[in-house]
Amino acid sequence: MMAGVRHKDTKPELMVRSFLHRHGFRFRLHRKDLAGKPDIVLPKYRHAVFVHGCFWHQHLGCRKAKRPTTNTHFWDEKLDRNILRDRENLRALIAAGWTVLILWECQIGEERLTALLKEIAGR
Repeated sequence: MMAGVRHKDTKPELMVRSFLHRHGFRFRLHRKDLAGKPDIVLPKYRHAVFVHGCFWHQHLGCRKAKRPTTNTHFWDEKLDRNILRDRENLRALIAAGWTVLILWECQIGEERLTALLKEIAGR
């Protein structure tokens, strides 16, 4: 089951990429030279965009972020490591002068994506 979970080119990520491209933004994908290999990088604007899955990155208050009730030790360790790694990557990118935007899987829709455009274009 776990082998079927994608770490890039996910449906929410493709939606964001399509939206940005339709609105004239050009970007790079998964730049290995940046901390955390952001899903979308807009070098012109120095923005790094992460499209996080609510479960894997434990979106607070989201119903999709419910932790499994079996094998809890394994899942708690794994998900806590993901959260810690996300924080470290965020700090490293900000220290390097990047603006980091995090889009959660459950929030991706026209309204949130339009706000993303305004955030990018406003800087």
